[in-house]
Amino acid sequence: MNVAAIENDFQQKIDKDLFIEPKDAMPDKYREHLIRQISQHAHSEVIGMQPEGNWINRAPSLRAKQILLAKIQDEAGHGLYLYSAAETLNISREELIAQLHSGKAKYSNIFNYPALTWADIGAIGWLVDGAAIVNQVSLQRTSYGPYARAMFRICKEESFHQRQGYEIMAHMMNGTAEQKEMAQDAMNRWWWPSLMMFGPHDSDSPNSGNAFKWKIKRKGNDELRQKFIDKTVQQAEVIGLTVPDPDLKWNDEKQCYDYGEIDWDEFNKVISGNGPCNKQRINHHIKYHNEGAWVREAALAYSQKIQPNAI
Repeated sequence: MNVAAIENDFQQKIDKDLFIEPKDAMPDKYREHLIRQISQHAHSEVIGMQPEGNWINRAPSLRAKQILLAKIQDEAGHGLYLYSAAETLNISREELIAQLHSGKAKYSNIFNYPALTWADIGAIGWLVDGAAIVNQVSLQRTSYGPYARAMFRICKEESFHQRQGYEIMAHMMNGTAEQKEMAQDAMNRWWWPSLMMFGPHDSDSPNSGNAFKWKIKRKGNDELRQKFIDKTVQQAEVIGLTVPDPDLKWNDEKQCYDYGEIDWDEFNKVISGNGPCNKQRINHHIKYHNEGAWVREAALAYSQKIQPNAI
């Protein structure tokens, strides 16, 4: 079958809302787009464990520590699901990690900011995971089957993470003046980076055209960002937090919130590797990836011993 015939058959499946599966013929550009997107998603889950892991020994109660440990374990699992989905596109785990370490592969801008206080753990759970849920729910209908199926379990677990974060923020807003100030400070620092998580405006996103054509994406960055804002502003009001946007106001005609301009220069700076914690996050990952090489080697040797023909 020639390239034109493959692309025609592929697009017919897409147009019929059928899943594309690993053994199906697909255009190279579709495969490359998926590898880039899924690997970025996987890297984000794994790198995102770092700011939270730093608070395990400083959690304010045993209950808080248990919940945080469970959340971090979930994030590791999400990375595993996503790396496994990417591997179905004929790329190895080793190559994916090498791309991360070299800077060729990116991860979400949000994980290059420091978690300075316990309130930041609340903000990460509520705002960051809340933004992730809005984006990932739409990915449950993405056209690539392994990616879509991974999203169902991930979204359920992310909902738990969001509730955990909101609970932290609500408790702090019912606490002392110092705790309320800490919660508002975290809100001020995490609000705008959370909006940046959805990516640039659709008109400025270079890969949006094919993503919609191939139904990898079902909704645009701006639509998803608006949905997150409309939901989250109301949640903030319930517990007494102020959204740090002087231009935020309800638009009766559109039935949604108008909001201020996002600092895209900051976004591009962070994505390019010049955020507050970029080097720290990558160096940490490289260090422990290298130190854990013996574990991977031992696991591979054991699997070959008990199932010599499996690999």
